[in-house]
Amino acid sequence: MGKDFGAILEQWEEQQAQAKKVQKGNQKSHKKANAPTKEEKEAMQQGYSYEQQMQADNACCANPLEVWLNRYGTVDKDKIADEAREDALLHNPEYLKQLRSEATLDLHGLTRDDAWQRLGSFIDDCERRGFRKVTIIHGKGNHSHGTDPVLGPMVKLFIEQDKRLGRSGHPDRNNGGTGATWVLFK
Repeated sequence: MGKDFGAILEQWEEQQAQAKKVQKGNQKSHKKANAPTKEEKEAMQQGYSYEQQMQADNACCANPLEVWLNRYGTVDKDKIADEAREDALLHNPEYLKQLRSEATLDLHGLTRDDAWQRLGSFIDDCERRGFRKVTIIHGKGNHSHGTDPVLGPMVKLFIEQDKRLGRSGHPDRNNGGTGATWVLFK
């Protein structure tokens, strides 16, 4: 017996260690192949599947295109062109004269104070309705007491003081001439 007991014991321990390594390498998981993960189990406890949770999470993420559009907006080139065309027409005196009046107020027979009050409520109402052009009939002052007409200059002063009103003028002779005034809203 040439080997001592200590060497035999060391050899046996090495064999046992190698056997454990081989056994660990061949060891299989006891977990089922399609078993739910911890997150999936939590989702099931709350009443929905993990796939539904993933879809909900994906849906809440912002679409980059929508983010960009919300930040920078869109440009409607047709609308800009239409507005430019309309603006050019509103600076054309002939077009303004031919533009049909959407409402008319007749101030004949009223005193200056009554006419001012009636004109104020008329303009308020027309603005609320979204009108663009109105006509005010004030007469030429032929029936005014004294030498100067009263209502014509009062209408002119009202138009100058009201910031909602813009360009104004007199229609042709067939539609009142200097006895009426048309006015555009800004």
